[in-house]
Amino acid sequence: MNEHLRDRILRKLETLSDERGYQVLDYVEFLESRYAERPSPNANVFTRFTEAIEDKLRAGKVSASAIAETVGFMNRAANVLNNAVETGKNMASELVNTARPGSPSSGPQPPPSTTTNASSTAHDIKDPGGSGETL
Repeated sequence: MNEHLRDRILRKLETLSDERGYQVLDYVEFLESRYAERPSPNANVFTRFTEAIEDKLRAGKVSASAIAETVGFMNRAANVLNNAVETGKNMASELVNTARPGSPSSGPQPPPSTTTNASSTAHDIKDPGGSGETL
């Protein structure tokens, strides 16, 4: 579907109530089952779960407003879970990269070398007990 047509349909859909929106969804799913030129993109597991719950609520004649609230809550929860999964993947990737031999962050690094001409004068402080030795 071209971008102009998609935008025009979306503008028309925004004027409809949730009840009419579900009727449009039913019709679009019917058209997809009969005339789709390619399969629809695969949704992630959280989206498929949310859509299954939404379909069950619709079949149970639950009001559109209650369904909208439920689906909105489930979408927020799915976003949190998606972020948690992404964070877990990033952490695992970092651990794998850290554990590889020869990687810049593998294993403990030796402390940086220090010079004897440090800018601090702490090495010149004499023993407070008065022995006269430098520390």
